Amino acid sequence: MHTRNLLAALVLAGAVVASPAVAHAAKLAATLTGAEQTGGGDTDGSGAFAAEIDPDSGDLCYTLTVKNIAPATMAHIHKGAAGSDGDVVVTLNVTGTDGDECSAVQHELAKEIVANPAGYYVNVHNADFPKGAIRGQLVKTAD
Repeated sequence: MHTRNLLAALVLAGAVVASPAVAHAAKLAATLTGAEQTGGGDTDGSGAFAAEIDPDSGDLCYTLTVKNIAPATMAHIHKGAAGSDGDVVVTLNVTGTDGDECSAVQHELAKEIVANPAGYYVNVHNADFPKGAIRGQLVKTAD
């Protein structure tokens, strides 16, 4: 009986030691300006995006704030390098400074964004600038 309990304890201990560490969420940010928007944006506008994204679960929690632009009609993360336009990969909401929003993204997309944040950008659209009022490339920030 003691041998069986000892064996079970050793097996469980081995499973705990052998299990992989859980990945931590990556922290991302973007500073949005009208000057960064391809084709011209709102030169008076600005914004800030701060996020944590877990590449394993696909959880994305973020805040998105804007200043000096007409009310936002849409906001997105697009795949695209600085100076080029790209496809929408995540739809966002402008949260303001009072809270954050969380959503799920596809695991593979989350991994791609974490591996190459500079290949993605955030932009905010409004009625005055339907193609985008402000924009900023994603960057990884310190953990």
